Amino acid sequence: MEKYNVLADRAVHYGASHVSDFSVIRTSREGVLRSMVDTVSNMVKLTDNEMAYLLGMTPRNLHRIATDKRLGTDASERLLLLKNILIHALDTFEGNETVVRNWLRTPVSELNDQTPLQMMDTVTGFTLVDDVLGRLDYGLPA
Repeated sequence: MEKYNVLADRAVHYGASHVSDFSVIRTSREGVLRSMVDTVSNMVKLTDNEMAYLLGMTPRNLHRIATDKRLGTDASERLLLLKNILIHALDTFEGNETVVRNWLRTPVSELNDQTPLQMMDTVTGFTLVDDVLGRLDYGLPA
């Protein structure tokens, strides 16, 4: 199906386009394959524990889901939002995975001295992290 092309890419890379808001909603409702978790985590080498936290589940529960099964609506939405954040961060930091990984784990004053990873346990947190990246894109303090 045409609407899944952005999700079918096995290797998401710097310069990839993000998933639109309406596509996030539609795809989240249908569920994203568990295998997509590994694809997204490999973008900047996030750990299994970090991925489980960002998806709102325990590492044990995440590992219990077979790669050919679909995630629930909430976890699917979080995964797609995370993919968009990582694409934005890679664009902001010129494709440097190490810099992105370090930035995600470093407290940011704009985020009440929490790390971007800590903030992304809620959908609102994803928005705030994306806003900080937008500020960095325009050379504003973040």
